[in-house]
Amino acid sequence: MTTTRARREDDRTQVLHRRIRWIVTATIAYNLLEAVIAITAGTVASSAALIGFGLDSTIEVLSAAAVAWQFTRREPERWERGTLRVIAVAFFALAAYVTVTSVRALVGRVEVEHSTIGIVLTAVSVVVMPFLSLAERRAGRELGSATAVADSQQTLICTYLSAAVLIGLVTNSLFGWWWADAIAGLVIAAFAIREGVEAWRGDACATSVGMLLDDEHDDQDEHQHAHG
Repeated sequence: MTTTRARREDDRTQVLHRRIRWIVTATIAYNLLEAVIAITAGTVASSAALIGFGLDSTIEVLSAAAVAWQFTRREPERWERGTLRVIAVAFFALAAYVTVTSVRALVGRVEVEHSTIGIVLTAVSVVVMPFLSLAERRAGRELGSATAVADSQQTLICTYLSAAVLIGLVTNSLFGWWWADAIAGLVIAAFAIREGVEAWRGDACATSVGMLLDDEHDDQDEHQHAHG
């Protein structure tokens, strides 16, 4: 019974590893496409927000790639600490860039031209990103992977940023509110800093559920041998 249960748990773990790899691969592919389109459209429209959005997508690729690399390792849970640090740095980089871009836009009263491509792209991201985030978070929690959960939060932050840029582009086009996306960007930066701090501190709990279970099994084995 114990052997069968252990085999079943191992099979489930492998399924979750594959699921996370697929989710992360989809996230990387989508964000690479998003980055190219956003940076191009932002350059054409002289939109700092869109260009920043595209660069954010490259940071999302970095975070997802770190998790993808981790789950190609023989024992992914052993790489939690380093991967969490990479994700934290990605959050801080995102916060820094969005803050600088937003402040520059406010101080320089940057006028943004209407961008249909930008509006469509950010609207699609607002719909797609939450699904990717939810799927990775569920798999990560079941697996006990702090990095997968942290990366899902990164994707969720990208959703908020997408919404902020979308609101900024739409209100600018409709009402000429050039400052709207810059203000929203500062709010997103605050979220990113918070998530970055949590991910950085996560190394203190980098011992994932899987490692804790391994330790419990080791303790049980030692106890059985001692009384054997």
